[in-house]
Order: sequence, then structure tokens, then C-alpha cells
Amino acid sequence: MDMGFNQKPIDLVVDEICAFPWTSLSSDDMVDVAWAYYFFSIQFRESLGEARRLYPTDVSLQKIEAEECDTSNLSPWPGVAAVGERMNHDEFMRRTLALMSFAPARVATHEAIGRRYLAATHALEPEIRAASLVSYEDGGLERVFRSILTFTQWDSDLLRAFRHFLSEHVRFDSDSEQGHGALCRHLAYDDRILPLWQGFRDLLLQAVPALASRAWLPVAGVPSERIPETADAKSSRKLTNQVGADF
Repeated sequence: MDMGFNQKPIDLVVDEICAFPWTSLSSDDMVDVAWAYYFFSIQFRESLGEARRLYPTDVSLQKIEAEECDTSNLSPWPGVAAVGERMNHDEFMRRTLALMSFAPARVATHEAIGRRYLAATHALEPEIRAASLVSYEDGGLERVFRSILTFTQWDSDLLRAFRHFLSEHVRFDSDSEQGHGALCRHLAYDDRILPLWQGFRDLLLQAVPALASRAWLPVAGVPSERIPETADAKSSRKLTNQVGADF
């Protein structure tokens, strides 16, 4: 049985994220997850844009772009998208967050964490960001979305819209022949994209204090092990205290 020794580093990070205690989160915790995913969705659109610039004649990438950007495939949704309304998927997430009122300090904290995450991704080479698209679309994000969807307390308009977003993306990615993974599988990637997955993991740990305090994951030969607090997570706690956010 594979205990993790033969897995690629990227797969191990995806495993870490999937092993987060999604079912034990509160509704308020899941709202923090939605905030984190909003910033990831911006990064995803930007990485797709890099792929399109590098491969402008790639018909498969054009199709992915048509289903992620300026699209109505998440419409309609109450309070977020009208019937047939077209928008980028990160705009859907921005409007989803607008379904709930937040204390200014909480918004400031999430904005600071998210902008720092985006700045780190912008420092990577365009070729690396473009290549990450394959690992996202060809199973990586689908696994993460299915793990998040094990959460059960979708008890607000914001959370129900977020669940709709996740569920639809599982559908977009899971078709083995016409799904988004199949459309970009011809592009090559390697472990140079690892910082993007690590950045996503750390974004979640920073934005969702409950994950940083409760997260457990399997390790080789041991049923479970506490995830050590990362330097970024420690920095996030200091940032939260400075801004004065009340989670």
C-alpha cells in the first residue's frame, strides 16, 4: 500500500488540503473559506490568462476561458447572478461575499491576507503560473472541492451560493473527455508549480483560524499527525491581532 513515499510533492499538498477538518468547521468558519477561495479564484483567472497569452491559438484553452470568464454557466443564482448574466467566476465569488455584512476589521484582515497571497503568486514566472492550470483542472481542485463539500451547515445565502459554485465546478472538471481537465491535459507541468499549491494551502490556513488550530492530516505509517503551524500562519495571527479582526 502506498503510504505517501511514492507520491509527488504536489499530490501531498493536495492531500493535506483534502484532509483538513472540513466537517468540523462552523458556518462562520466556512465563510472564511469562501473569503480565501475568492482570492484563489482571482489567481486562477490570472493563471488562465497567462496560459492564453502563451498559447493564443490553443482551442482547448479558449474553451476553458469561455467557461471560466465572461460566462453565464453559474447563472442564475439569487442575489448573485440574474438569468443569463455573464461574469468571471471570481466576480461570482465577490458577489457571493457581498450577500453578508462584515465588520470592517474582518474585511481588512481578509483583504491583507489575500493581497499578500496574490503578490506572492505574481512573483512567479508566467510559464509556471500557466502550467499550474493543468494540476488545478485535472483532478486537483475537484478533490479539494469534494472535500469541502463534506461540510453540511450551508445555512446562509452566502454559503448556499458558495456551495453552488463548488458543486458546479466539480461538474465542469469531472467529465473525463470534455471536462476542463481533459481540455488542458496536453500541457506539461512539473514540481515548479509546487509553490502555487503551497500558497493555496497557506492561504486557507491564514484565512481560516479554525483550520490552523484543528487541522490534522495522515502521514506515512501514522494514523494522523498535527500540522505544525507555518511561519505564514504565525504571521497571519500577528496580522489579525494588529488589524483587530474579531473571528
